[in-house]
Amino acid sequence: MRPLKQYPSHHNMPTLICDCNKTMPLQEKILGTALGEKLPLHSSLCRREAGAFQQAIKGNDEVIVACTQEKRLFAEIGQNTEGAVAPIRFVNIRETGGWSKDASKAMPKIAALLAAAHLPEPEPVPTVTFRSAGRLLIIGALEPAERVAALVADVLDVAIFTQGGAGAQERRFPVLGGKIESLKGWLGAFELKWSRDNPIDLDLCTRCNACVAACPEGAIGLDYQIDMAKCASHRVCVKVCDAAGAIDFGREAAAFSEQFDLVLDLRSSPAFLQHAPPQGYFFLPPPPGEGWGGGTHPELLPTILKLRELVGEFEKPRFFAYKQKLCAHSRNETVGCNACVDICSAEAISSDKSRQQIKVNANLCVGCGACTSVCPTGALTYVYPRASEQGLKFKTLLSTYAAAGGKQAVLLFHSQERGQALVEELGRAAQLGVANGMPANVIPLPVWHTASLGIDAWLSAIAMGASQVAVLTTQEEALQYREGLREQMAVAESILNGLGYEGTHFTLLQSKDLADLDQELALLVARRQNVPPAVASFAIAPEKRGTLELALDHFIEHAIARPEAIELPAVGSPFGTVEVNKDRCTLCLSCVSACPASALQDNPQQPQLRFIEKNCVQCGLCATTCPEDAITLRPRLLLTRERKEARVVNEMPPYACVRCGKPFGTLKAIEAMLGKLSGHSMFQGAALERLKMCGDCRVIDIYSAENEAKITDL
Repeated sequence: MRPLKQYPSHHNMPTLICDCNKTMPLQEKILGTALGEKLPLHSSLCRREAGAFQQAIKGNDEVIVACTQEKRLFAEIGQNTEGAVAPIRFVNIRETGGWSKDASKAMPKIAALLAAAHLPEPEPVPTVTFRSAGRLLIIGALEPAERVAALVADVLDVAIFTQGGAGAQERRFPVLGGKIESLKGWLGAFELKWSRDNPIDLDLCTRCNACVAACPEGAIGLDYQIDMAKCASHRVCVKVCDAAGAIDFGREAAAFSEQFDLVLDLRSSPAFLQHAPPQGYFFLPPPPGEGWGGGTHPELLPTILKLRELVGEFEKPRFFAYKQKLCAHSRNETVGCNACVDICSAEAISSDKSRQQIKVNANLCVGCGACTSVCPTGALTYVYPRASEQGLKFKTLLSTYAAAGGKQAVLLFHSQERGQALVEELGRAAQLGVANGMPANVIPLPVWHTASLGIDAWLSAIAMGASQVAVLTTQEEALQYREGLREQMAVAESILNGLGYEGTHFTLLQSKDLADLDQELALLVARRQNVPPAVASFAIAPEKRGTLELALDHFIEHAIARPEAIELPAVGSPFGTVEVNKDRCTLCLSCVSACPASALQDNPQQPQLRFIEKNCVQCGLCATTCPEDAITLRPRLLLTRERKEARVVNEMPPYACVRCGKPFGTLKAIEAMLGKLSGHSMFQGAALERLKMCGDCRVIDIYSAENEAKITDL
């Protein structure tokens, strides 16, 4: 175990711990020893002992406060303290460890959480900018749309696209109508396209109701649109609307488009069907029962408050980095790996196979990171935080936990929103005696999104000393994310089990509520599994494949079982081999040019197809490209030294030119060509014989032939 002092020093960062009115059995000596500093224990740091906090923040060094409950109060105290210049960071040790049935055994975990809090902040990443001038489009029935518009009109520039229903007589907002053709975009850049084919122009209509009263068929409602199925062409409405000129039956259907910054959709079905709609789009379906006429949507007020705030310039992190040269998506306009496109819940990733790449719309990306987890090559990497920063946190947590005497560490990844709230609810329930709380060996670790970590991070965590890795999902994740996590865990588990590390090392927790989480955690810690006897010392590399190789080398070095190969699940495996049908393969080598990872290679000296299994990412481009359908993928992990060596998967004798004897192709390829072209009228006699010659001899034979017409003779 590498001692903690080899990681970034935090001896100059004061740590303030509080047992929260003696509700936590904190042991300050154990924690202080693990952190390498003297930790005085407080019982009321945010109240009568606030002076200790004020004294600590008068220095220049960052201060760690082991309390998130009173962040606001501590911030206020800091603002009112003269000479307080120290940056303050907060860490939760109460709900995550101190309030638990196992609280007395949780000192190693609490020490680990405190140590991780001392790590430097992640380096800044590039940002994506949104600009909103406050142009709001409300789509829906006229009456509720106008009610909402009135609540935001002092801040936002509102336009309404009516979907029927009566409205107020006073025309306060521009009203659009017709058939919506498309709605695309994101915050600050929505584009609405629609066609208008109704005789009444809602923007010209004064809502005097003269047309409604005059229509003998009752074809005009209070939505001021004409039901053409009822209309009998009396045109009385046109006469009574002569002054406003809003009704014109001769108006041709026209296409329109307009730009908006924000969209509020009050219809029953959303305009965007993906799990993660664009930022700036809000969907509020009519309340159950009587719809908008019967009440107010419970989310209406929070949505209005959000809309009012979305004027100005906003930034979000650019969550990903993309290296096109590593991408296995396409070659020669043939699609191979499509994992990132299929899993993205925001539909932010699209194929650009003509350029042999994918395109990621940074404005639509919500930072889930699922694309980086399923990417077999590491072409897409997650940078918020970067892999190296995440790896340093793993190592700090696990090394501190072990140094403080902790055993069987379980890393629990959860989201910063619903996952974090559920963890805190569990701690409070444990304090009240209605739940067990977070087990002493389970170290909760919040991440931006649970799908952002994959097989490389999980295997590295086990290699660095964790006995298990669990991912907590709370129904806020898209269905394809949970399925992708499950597939990746199956691959990782197959590798460890195949090497003799028995037990379940990776678990996907799907908790709907507090009781679910409490029960699943109890089952989780009851499991036992084998792990390597030594802890790995490698650092997580920026490149996914590099990290995987380091982790695999560690597991193989200490393996209990050493089979020749480990068969892996058919879906989601980043490792494997290819099987070549030698009866079909003609060694055309189209697979070599298609392989993005240089796993398939030719031999310039002789007709051979060679394969380096270590490089194969199982993208399928070779199988898709092969004109003879001679290649089949086989997911597995080869454990012999041949995995890193080039081996011949097919070879055949060369075909020699019948004129000069120089080899210019393979025997099977030339024979296949002769067989296909022998019946063609242009390849008879001497022409068919030329197909057996190399390129130089064909030219010589054509110009030296006595019985063939030449262009110069004409």
